Amino acid sequence: MSKNQNKEVDGNSTAINESAQRLEAIKNLIFGENIQQIDAEFDSIKNHIEKRKEEIEALIEDTHKELSTTIDNLSTDLNIRITELEDKVNEKTDELNHKKVDRNLIGSLLVSMGEKIMKD
Repeated sequence: MSKNQNKEVDGNSTAINESAQRLEAIKNLIFGENIQQIDAEFDSIKNHIEKRKEEIEALIEDTHKELSTTIDNLSTDLNIRITELEDKVNEKTDELNHKKVDRNLIGSLLVSMGEKIMKD
């Protein structure tokens, strides 16, 4: 940067500082002693909001963990039940292979399986 550009930057910086000081002086004239109380209230509200935000984020995380655990448990339970059902169907099929095929027996087994599926 050239010397003229440095002077312009320094001049702009000084002007900004003077403007901020004027603004602060005007704010003090308008609000007077109440500004400290207002600032304290804003800080209190800001802290309260931040605390609530952290609590909500923790609650969301806990809920996510619980839901994941519940989904995993349901998936495991469902897989166990499906496996048990497959084993029972295979067992009954093996029994039928060794016996003469009886349409009444097959029909009653299918009805029984349907009723059990509807109950669960």
